Parts: sequence; C-alpha cells; structure tokens
Amino acid sequence: MRKFVLAGIDGSAESTAAAQWAADEAVRRGHALRLVHAWTWEDDVHADPGQPAQVRALTERMLADAARQVRSAHPGLEVHTGLLPGHEPTASLLAAAAESELLAVGSLGLGGFEGLLVGSVGLNAAARCDVPVVLVRAAAQTQQAGARDAAEVVVGIDTRAPADEVVDFAFQEAAARGTVLRAVHGWTPPAVWGYAGWVAPRIETEQFRAIEDELLSQALSMWRDKYPDVAVVEDSRIVGGAGAVVDASGDAALVVVGRHRRRHHLGLRLGPVAHAVIHHAQAPVAVVPHD
Repeated sequence: MRKFVLAGIDGSAESTAAAQWAADEAVRRGHALRLVHAWTWEDDVHADPGQPAQVRALTERMLADAARQVRSAHPGLEVHTGLLPGHEPTASLLAAAAESELLAVGSLGLGGFEGLLVGSVGLNAAARCDVPVVLVRAAAQTQQAGARDAAEVVVGIDTRAPADEVVDFAFQEAAARGTVLRAVHGWTPPAVWGYAGWVAPRIETEQFRAIEDELLSQALSMWRDKYPDVAVVEDSRIVGGAGAVVDASGDAALVVVGRHRRRHHLGLRLGPVAHAVIHHAQAPVAVVPHD
C-alpha cells in the first residue's frame, strides 16, 4: 500500500505553508503527497451556493494550483489531490488522515487557528486525529525557508511519564533531517514556607535540578541507543513545561509535543502543554497522539 503524507488545503497562506511543509516531509520519508480539501457547497464565497458544480470547479482549481506549486519545488514528488465528501469537514479530514502517515494543516499560531473551513477544524484535527498532526504557520515556514532543515528538532519530555510514540517521532524527524534533537524538560522546584512567604531555597533547588537532569537522561537513554547517529541536547529548565518548549522553539525546524488518546467523545482532547505550544511556538508544531 502506497504511503502518503496528507495536507489539508483551503486556499489560505497558512494552508499553502502546510502544503509546502508536507511536500518537504514527503520527500524526506520517500512517500507520496496527498493534498485534500473538505468540500461543501458553502465553502467558497466566490461561487454561487446554488450552483454546486461551480463551487466544485473552483475548489478543484485551488487544489490543482497547490499541486502545481509543490511539483515545481519538488519535480520528482508523486502528488495526488482530492475533494473529501461529507458535511462535517473535521470528520472528513480525520477519515482521510487515518490512511496517511501524518497530517499537515495551517495554523494562525498566536490567537487561534484558521481551519480548513472554519476556525475549529485545525484545532479539532490536532485534538482527535489518530496520526501525528503538524500545524504550520505561514510566517514560520517563510522565515525558515533557507535553513529549516539544518535547525534543531525540539521535543517536550515528561520525565515522569515519557511517551514512547512522542519521543520516537522526534528522533525519527531529527534523523531524517540529520540535525540535533533538543529534548526539553520544564520543571518547577517545590516551594517551602519562610519569612518571605512561599520560596524555593537555592540549595534545595540545586538538588532538585540534579534529580531532574538525571530523570531526563534516563528517559532518553533507550532512544539514544536506538538512534546512535542523532546528536541530543538535554535541556532541563526551571520553568513550566509549556514555557520551556515555547522558549526553545525560536530557531527550531519542528517542535514535537504529545497528547493523550482518550476513549470518550466529549470536548477537545488537547492537554494544557500541547494547547499552549500550538498557540505560541515559533515553528511548526507536531502533535503526536499516545496512550
């Protein structure tokens, strides 16, 4: 079965950036690229909603234009396009993603998302998809156009419960790029009560730092052995987990965070760290589901 990297297209600058990122990723993986649009009669303001054929023609033209741009940058890349059926864009996109290696969608970054049809689509996909979802900002993709492959891959690590799927994905990405993996762990020392209120004594903080550094090393030990060619920077910071990852994202090629798979269907399923990183990171963000 042919393996695909999937990108959702809606004609926005963000989705164009997502298509470009997905094309680069498909080349790195040796996979084909599939560009899709979740089509409904209401999704194009330039067409008459009473003329579905007109809407379909415009959306097909949009996909063809996106494919043409991608092929121009990657002449040997196998590119497919398709309109996704259904009245609920997120469900259509998730169904298509289930047959792909990963999904790339556009993101507005700070302040929210612009989805494929409405603002909630990208966020819902990141929260519900069974494969990794990469959210790409147009500005971040443009800024890194010349050097993104050489930049670090950053991954957020929960040392108390490191998720194999997340760490493995990050190591794979670093290996494919031939670049450094920066493993970031944010933590805060427990406070004690003193005359100045709740404070963290300096001596005890240094002791906790040594413990946290050791926990990070232990969490990465198996993966260093599995990927001996990947250079790893262990980055343990006294700051909240989301803040540590966001701070490390400035020069990154990709930021990797995890989210728990949940069996219920109520509400979004993004944790606070993933949610904050998606909105504030300065690089494309991969949200990797794990058990």
